[in-house]
Amino acid sequence: MEVFCGIDWAEDHHDIALAGRDGQLLARRRISDDAAGLAQLLGLLAGHGDTAEDPVPVAIETPRGLLVACLRATGRAVYPINPMAVARYRDRHSAAGRKSDHGDAVVLAGILRTDSHAHRPLPADTELAQAIAVLARAQQDAVWARTTAHNKLRSHLREYYPGFLAAYAHARGGITRPEARVILAAAPAPAAAAKLTAAQLRALLRKAGRSRGIDAEAARLREAFAAPQMRQLPLVEDAMGRQALALLRQLDAACATAADLEQATAESFNQHPDAGIITSFPGLGPLTDARVLAETGDDRSRFADANGLKAYAGAAPVTRASGKTGAVLHRRVKNNRLAAAGYSWAFSALSASPGARHHYDKRRNDGDRHAAAQRNLFGRLLGCLHHCLATGQHYDEDTAFPPPACRQQDAA
Repeated sequence: MEVFCGIDWAEDHHDIALAGRDGQLLARRRISDDAAGLAQLLGLLAGHGDTAEDPVPVAIETPRGLLVACLRATGRAVYPINPMAVARYRDRHSAAGRKSDHGDAVVLAGILRTDSHAHRPLPADTELAQAIAVLARAQQDAVWARTTAHNKLRSHLREYYPGFLAAYAHARGGITRPEARVILAAAPAPAAAAKLTAAQLRALLRKAGRSRGIDAEAARLREAFAAPQMRQLPLVEDAMGRQALALLRQLDAACATAADLEQATAESFNQHPDAGIITSFPGLGPLTDARVLAETGDDRSRFADANGLKAYAGAAPVTRASGKTGAVLHRRVKNNRLAAAGYSWAFSALSASPGARHHYDKRRNDGDRHAAAQRNLFGRLLGCLHHCLATGQHYDEDTAFPPPACRQQDAA
């Protein structure tokens, strides 16, 4: 590579800097964030030796956006550089703390020129894998939004409607259940709930989609709503009921969004060639497997070995040593989405895989706490996944976790 491109990204424009192998600034330009600006950028790169066989690499401070997507489509290497790392590199050029958009573009080009080996380009994932990543991340965001909406509504109901919370305290899903939301919409205050008849409750349960145990559930709810509870003043209670309806609409929208994206994610994931291998692993559910694929991608050259994948997921520890002191700590800088999926994966694998359970128990007996033992198990499963994807094999329990007799023979 003889030419390096740095792009300082902004909302409506981008600053471009091209640097040569010797660090000399070859060109600089500011382009708009539209098709015309992209054409100017590609023309500028072509004027400095950019070809389809030998494209000029690009460094930019963001891994997403239309500009990044269009640059990836040209087949060139795009390096997303963390803004904090750019700030550290900037100090090499100006001790006075000077900063400008053009200067940041020059710094980004210089990072590629000197340290491209220390940074990872965006993976060359297939179009389907990129689509799955969009859907899986959106679904995960919808689940987090649903949890936030649920917590807000639950906190509000505690202030004036504890009887409703008590009615669904032991039900799976709590107040996020469809029948709970339908009944709350019909009776947003304790006074209205106490007036509901058994027939009205049965109708509301059917409206929510319930088909079994309706009579018993209606009787239970009527008894729960009629039980004495602390109450707000009547006007205050009505006002708080109006607020509950507003919060309920947010929860309904979050539940519908999460369900719709869950279906779309599952449909896209099932079309991917790696779906069979990933779903063969114990503990991976219909959403966790899609999230794992979304964050690891299908570019086989992305991780040279399993250790790189483990570090990316936060399953590999970090060693800090200086002089005679040293410590082994868990990794905080990681892909948080993959780490969250890995926690669920490892926890579910404890009951789905005898070998995983034995591995976890051994780590616990050796002194690891629960979180550390689960991270270690997650790392073990990631290593197996990396091997299976690289070789095209499905998961095999005896190969991943050899039986006790085999382990004793290996130790001997």
